Formats: sequence, structure tokens, C-alpha cells
Amino acid sequence: MTLGSASSSLGNSGILQKFFGSYTGQSISLADQGLSERDLAVTIKPYQNEGFSLDWTTITKRADGKSKHQSYSVAFEPTPREGIYRAAQRRNMFGHFTPLDPMAGEPYLWAHLSNDTLTVQALIITEDGGYEIQTYERRLAPHGLDLTFSRIADGKILKTINGVLRKAEGAK
Repeated sequence: MTLGSASSSLGNSGILQKFFGSYTGQSISLADQGLSERDLAVTIKPYQNEGFSLDWTTITKRADGKSKHQSYSVAFEPTPREGIYRAAQRRNMFGHFTPLDPMAGEPYLWAHLSNDTLTVQALIITEDGGYEIQTYERRLAPHGLDLTFSRIADGKILKTINGVLRKAEGAK
């Protein structure tokens, strides 16, 4: 591996391509209010040179019949470190995409590709100087992807969710 070269992720391009496609599924988690069911949708596709973009939507169904809808879209670019990708969330004054600033209360995202697992992590610096880390592990499975989500604040596990995502018919 050559430092300063973003091409080090080229060795992962074959593995990364296995993740490309659209997936839908569900998860159930145990929360303070009881069981919580979620509908999930994820699309992973190529982005520029050896990167990828990730779009995901979560619809949480509550016991009172209401639902909460959240959607995100983030592009990731390879870094000089093999299998590690930086988020390209905002354009700087030179027109290049850069990550957000965690010291300004924005989440800092990065991704790591290892074997059959694509992990995306978000670091948030809280108002009181603490931290929160959200981790999304998407593992290749015969049906599509298995998802494990965890949320940790200052070392304390706040939430863990497991889900199954099926690859859409005809998706490569």
C-alpha cells in the first residue's frame, strides 16, 4: 500500500460490488416503550472512482399507530487506508466533498469494508462533550443483507437492532 494514494481500495472493489443493489426488510427491537417494528430500505451503488453511495430509509411503527420516517443519503470515497472510506457530505470552497464537522455538532461518518461486512459508523460529539457512536453493520447473506445497528453513548449501549434485508429481484 502506498500512502497518499486513494487507489489502495482498488483491491476491495470486487468485494464492494457484491453489496451493490436495493434491499428491503424489517427489524424488531426491544425499546423502553416495548417492541418496536421498523421497515427498512437500503440502496448501495457505485460512486465516482471506487467509492459508493448509500441511501437508507427507516420507518418506525409505534404502538399508538403513528410512524416515524427517516431517510439518509451519503456518498463514500476511498482513503489511502485499504478498505476505509470517508464520507463526502458537503462541498468545500474548492468544490471538493468533505465530511461534516463533529465539533460543530454534526455527525462524522466513515465506512469500513472487511470480508463480507460493510460497516458504517457515525461519531457525534454531544453538547456536554460526551460522545455517541452509531454503528451499522451490513453483512452479505444468501437472501441479501443482515443488519446489526448499535447506538452507544459514553460507553453505554443504548440500543441494538437486528434486521434482515432481501435483495430486490433483478438487482445485481
